[in-house]
Amino acid sequence: MLTALSIRDVVLIDRLDLSFGLGLTVLTGETGAGKSILLDSLGLALGARAESGLVRAGCAQASVAAVFSLPSEHPALTLLIEQGLEAEDEIVLRRVVMKDGRSRAFVNDQAAGVALLRRIGALLVEVQGQHEQMGLADAATHATLLDAFGVPTGLRETVAEAWRAWRLAEKRLETARIAIETARRDEEWLRHAVDELATLKPGLGEEDQLVADRQRLQQNERQAEAIAAAIAELTPRDRRGSAGPASVLRSASRLLQRLVPARQADQTNPAQAALAALERAEEALAEADILLGRLAADADADPRLLEQTEERLFALRAAGRKHGVPVAELPALLDALCERLAGLESGEVELAGLESAAREARAHFVASARALTDARQAAAGRLRDAVMTELPPLRLDKARFFVEVADIPESAWGPGGADQVRFLIATNPGQEPGPLAKIASGGELSRLMLAVKVVLSQGSVVPTLVFDEVDSGIGGATAAAVGERLTRVAETVQVLVVTHSPQVAARGLAHMRVSKAAKGTRTATTVEPLTADDRREEIARMLAGETITEAARAAADDLLGVAG
Repeated sequence: MLTALSIRDVVLIDRLDLSFGLGLTVLTGETGAGKSILLDSLGLALGARAESGLVRAGCAQASVAAVFSLPSEHPALTLLIEQGLEAEDEIVLRRVVMKDGRSRAFVNDQAAGVALLRRIGALLVEVQGQHEQMGLADAATHATLLDAFGVPTGLRETVAEAWRAWRLAEKRLETARIAIETARRDEEWLRHAVDELATLKPGLGEEDQLVADRQRLQQNERQAEAIAAAIAELTPRDRRGSAGPASVLRSASRLLQRLVPARQADQTNPAQAALAALERAEEALAEADILLGRLAADADADPRLLEQTEERLFALRAAGRKHGVPVAELPALLDALCERLAGLESGEVELAGLESAAREARAHFVASARALTDARQAAAGRLRDAVMTELPPLRLDKARFFVEVADIPESAWGPGGADQVRFLIATNPGQEPGPLAKIASGGELSRLMLAVKVVLSQGSVVPTLVFDEVDSGIGGATAAAVGERLTRVAETVQVLVVTHSPQVAARGLAHMRVSKAAKGTRTATTVEPLTADDRREEIARMLAGETITEAARAAADDLLGVAG
């Protein structure tokens, strides 16, 4: 319920802080005192349109804050959680309007959009007045109101669940159809791609292995080429008419041997020392030749294997470029293409199963929705009779109230069922029933809403109802009937009433007077809670006018006594 309302610099209101309690609170005051400003201020906090004219003259901005106390399971708190906002048992809606008409909105001191403010406000307050109707005049709320009155909750939940299951089945069916149609269009390419990749047989991690093998084989080949070149340098090149180093050394040795006498072992002889050096060189060269031969024999150079490795690597990379994926993903691509091909081959069977599931889900929803429609039609008769019983005392004895439960096209079906609920009224005999907002006048609609709320208040999630001059154009017994019904509604929800009727005012559990007075060179609207004596005087003023008589005070006592 609404527990507090703080207003700053709105039109004629300078600074105002109000507290509200349970039950029926009445607001009275002379015409033009500023009661509508009070409601406009509350509307701002609930997300109503902001206008620069609401800012008090000479001020830079206006602000309104409304505080609501709610049970932990209230839908408004659930909405806050869905929006990622802090949700406690208390909600503070605040609105700041700048002089140029721009505004900012806050929920629990967290910045929020006006649209969210409006959604939250619709769950907290319902307003019915002479110039604006919210809630009952909106046909979108009628099914919810009827269901709350007389339709089992489990039935509504069954329909909503059947709707979700049907939508899911239809979505799966549509996804399968699109996949099969796409596969059929691409069947020739699909088969070619599968055959090509299946022939290639890409392996997991194969590219990395091939790159490593290629590097190793290339290194081995370079080593073999170096060894072969070295051996070639030691090998005689007789075809070019030149000798190899071994032959050259042997020729040099033979020439030096002529300079060394036979059996002379004089190491001091230079020729003998040179000859020995040549012999050692021949031995070293022979040893090098042997070692190079062994290296050549051990070298792991396989030009054909290197060629095959490169051909495989280049083939894999070409396939990756063709299909637009890294080589490492080619095995997964092959599996996916095979699945698509298998899906195409088995798609008809799967599609038939999904079509059957969708038909069954639709049939379940239709059956559940029909049961809901039947329950709504039964509840509609009871609601109509209950509301019709409330109309005569509210001077709507000639009005006829109807609850229409009509089938709607399948395209309009939803989690709420397969029908549309509308509250209709005919205010005069012979008149065709029509929508409430178009047929009923402001006062009639306000009283009709009161009659409906008397019947439906137990099932409403909105904790606060606001009636703006619901007693317009009536008096006497009718006004007393309005007051009595407002009291009944206020037993289950908080009710705020702006009234000019003393019969209604006397029913209030709390009474506030709205007045306007000059403060220096400016005029200001104030609101004050009334004591018992002040309340007696206010009701007497409403009865007698400007001059309050003892008879008016006595009449006020009578009204208060009856109300008590």
